[in-house]
Amino acid sequence: MNTVRGARERARNEVTAAIKDEARRQLAAEGAAKLSLRAVARELGMVSSALYRYFPSRDELLTALIVDAYDSVGAAAEGADARALAAGRPPRARWIAVCEAVRTWALEHPHEYALIYGSPVPGYSAPLDTVGPASRVGNAFIAILRAAHEGRGLALPPLPAALRPEADRMTADFAEGLPPEVTAALVAAWAQLVGLVSFELFGQFNRVVEDRAVFFAHAAGQLAHGVGLPAV
Repeated sequence: MNTVRGARERARNEVTAAIKDEARRQLAAEGAAKLSLRAVARELGMVSSALYRYFPSRDELLTALIVDAYDSVGAAAEGADARALAAGRPPRARWIAVCEAVRTWALEHPHEYALIYGSPVPGYSAPLDTVGPASRVGNAFIAILRAAHEGRGLALPPLPAALRPEADRMTADFAEGLPPEVTAALVAAWAQLVGLVSFELFGQFNRVVEDRAVFFAHAAGQLAHGVGLPAV
């Protein structure tokens, strides 16, 4: 009985993977707004009713793709930090390694990057299932900042008095243990990182920045400085 159940589970996993692979192909060709369960089923030689047993709606398929993308870039960020930490690199170098891992992942997975950091998909509202995966890159940065704060310390960025209540709230919500000054700077740095990657990926750096790897490394260092990480 267990053998039969295991075979069924493997078969279901294989079909699920095939559905998501075809959906990613359609994302690359048509964009998320035009993703269609019927089109996916047709390309896989399935009837629509069979595909609905795996993903009852387009939104559920989109959610699965979004979770996969967030988990993939999150794993890339965590892996880069783990390697930097194992090599004994200081927090600033760990920060830059994570930034570069996000950029590399985006360049290798442009359509998945666009799905999670590009324009919202009309009619789609992301469920809570996406929150944990979406937090993985941010949590990698928070871990680096906590290590620095508990070690050699951080140079606290300036924080306007009007922003302090919001910085306190953000710290309590997702960055416990960090100074509120650093939390506010972290959120700004994360937004700037996404902007840097998006500008490169979507062509805004054309005829502006030629040596983009060197430019990005410098910019990542500036972001590290902005959140209070020491240069050495």
